Amino acid sequence: MNGTDRSRGFFKDVKRLIIKVGTAVVTRADGRLALGRLGALCEQIKDLNSLGYEVIVVTSGAVGLGRQRLKYRRLVNSSFADLQKPQVDFDGKACAAVGQNNLMALYDTLFSQLDVTSAQLLVTDSDFRDEGFRKQLDETVKSLLALRVIPIFNENDAVSTRRAPYEDSSGIFWDNDSLAALLALELKADLLVLLSDVEGLYSGPPSDPQSKLIHTYIKEIHQSEITFGDKSRVGRGGMTAKVKAAVNAAYAGIPVVITSGYAPENIMKVLQGERVGTLFHQDAHLWVPVKEVCGREMAVAARESSRRLQALSSQDRKKILMGVADALEANENLIKIENEADVAAAQLAGLDKSLISRLALKPGKIESLANSIRVLANMEDPIGHVLKRTELADGLVLEKTSSPLGVLLIVFESRPDALVQIASLAIRSGNGLLLKGGKEAKRSNAILHKVITTAIPDTVGGRLIGLVTSRDEIPDLLKLDDVIDLVIPRGSNKLVSQIKSSTKIPVLGHADGICHVYVDKSANMEMAKRVVLDAKIDYPAACNAMETLLVHQDLGQTAGLNELIVALRTEGVTLFGGPRACKALNLPEAHSFHHEYNSMACTVEIVDDVYAAINHIHQHGSAHTDCIIAEDQDVAEVFLCQVDSAAVFHNASTRFCDGARFGLGAEVGISTSRIHARGPVGVEGLLTTRWILRGCGQVVNGDKGVIYTHKDVSL
Repeated sequence: MNGTDRSRGFFKDVKRLIIKVGTAVVTRADGRLALGRLGALCEQIKDLNSLGYEVIVVTSGAVGLGRQRLKYRRLVNSSFADLQKPQVDFDGKACAAVGQNNLMALYDTLFSQLDVTSAQLLVTDSDFRDEGFRKQLDETVKSLLALRVIPIFNENDAVSTRRAPYEDSSGIFWDNDSLAALLALELKADLLVLLSDVEGLYSGPPSDPQSKLIHTYIKEIHQSEITFGDKSRVGRGGMTAKVKAAVNAAYAGIPVVITSGYAPENIMKVLQGERVGTLFHQDAHLWVPVKEVCGREMAVAARESSRRLQALSSQDRKKILMGVADALEANENLIKIENEADVAAAQLAGLDKSLISRLALKPGKIESLANSIRVLANMEDPIGHVLKRTELADGLVLEKTSSPLGVLLIVFESRPDALVQIASLAIRSGNGLLLKGGKEAKRSNAILHKVITTAIPDTVGGRLIGLVTSRDEIPDLLKLDDVIDLVIPRGSNKLVSQIKSSTKIPVLGHADGICHVYVDKSANMEMAKRVVLDAKIDYPAACNAMETLLVHQDLGQTAGLNELIVALRTEGVTLFGGPRACKALNLPEAHSFHHEYNSMACTVEIVDDVYAAINHIHQHGSAHTDCIIAEDQDVAEVFLCQVDSAAVFHNASTRFCDGARFGLGAEVGISTSRIHARGPVGVEGLLTTRWILRGCGQVVNGDKGVIYTHKDVSL
């Protein structure tokens, strides 16, 4: 049952439409005129004309009608003996000349009965090469439409310079389907309707029971999936020609519908937005969910593409990254539009302010990301780097080399800029990549993924980086330990914990970013104020923002600490206290020391000394980034040596814990793991090692014939 399709709502704004009538609609199976169908079609056009639509008709059928008429005349004028001889087929151009006269006479008769006037316009391919002709054509059609006259176009096959109407598919247009598409552009139509002898475009031959009607054509999906049946029984190209014309018109901005010319009122149903026929539109991919590729297929494709990437020269891999950076800047406005739509939707949904902050691509962010990619591209090529060379025996040399891990699965929440960083690192390190971003950044992620993968040459393939669009696929992906080599979750504690407990694939990442700044009694308080404020307010939603301020007890009643507290409050930071700070500084009590605010809030606590600060960090921290502000170098060294975190700083803001700021070019995330990589994970964290052994025919043979030297060889 046909319903109204909301993706076709724009049809209500259609004023000018072109209707192309196929040969199979004009004629019956035996080649004779289908008077009933043509009469019903003319009635529809009359109704549309009365409703104020500007209707232009492009008709086929002249050659078929002419052939039928000439066959009849030959039969009437031939003797019985003549009919026994082999019959030579008629010249196609003669058929066109005879048929065109008959076809237009028929249209004129039918429209006259409906009190409608029609006009004949015969054109050839060569006409459209003349700019003056095209201008005059536009003016003539405007005049006819203003008079409520129906212009009826047909290719003038009788005088066309083509070799024959059915044989030559070159030129500006090559049949009446492509003529209709051309006229839709030239005459600025709002809609093109191609009438056929079937309901629309099917996934296979319409006669095949397994074939399904395609309601909305998406080039990326259907171009390689459709199996066409035989050519039209009477026309020039059948459905293949219609689809080609429809795609050309649609991607030039003219919506197209292929539907049946047999069904009554189909054109009116199309204009009313009913789901009849097959719709072609340049934005169709945004309306219909693309068929989701299974996780295994995505991972395998990413691995195959990564191997092609690794086979390129270092210079070629660098060019790809430079191309990605350029593409991001070239598409900045489009990215901004999609990101603003995500932010607006998040605000409307009442999502947390810290999440919205991470979601927004702030002014200058795209430029910054592009520059980070260029820095990454100009770094030393990390693939195939010889880390160690050893002579095992005379003429037998072993090399330990850097190598990509394989296929990475990155699951991240909120931050679309993470997609860019991760993708660029994957390209630089030669890894395949599957990305799963948060639904709140769906539009931002989609456009960024499209921009990046489009910049990847076909020699590697855009499937190097796959974008997972369904949350339901994550559990399935986590089972693919044979094709995915590392999972890196970037998000909440809950997300990371769920992933770690759901997979056998190694997981790299951090659950929380509970970062501490300890202000020692020896601290320069002006420096302390500057560092603490930056660590908290520079970007409160970041995982490297300060969440807990620890203060030496000797500073409890000093003016320096009071100034620091006042400065935090002045900047809008809400302060909560531990048991000692609540009493000393009159603060509301924090519900937990192990809490990541991700906002303009933090916990303050007073501790006895540096050792108490270290114990507090180990008990309540997340081993992410911790800092000491101190002038006493001995105290500072104790802190730097004993705090067991991924990053430990002295007299510097925790916000420096970042791949780009560390000179890594970008980061795939920050790891608090103690195996493989720790801290900001750049290119090196996405590499493993391979052993390359070069010999000259050596065999082990129980180690009898080998004299091992095990000498280090300089690189």
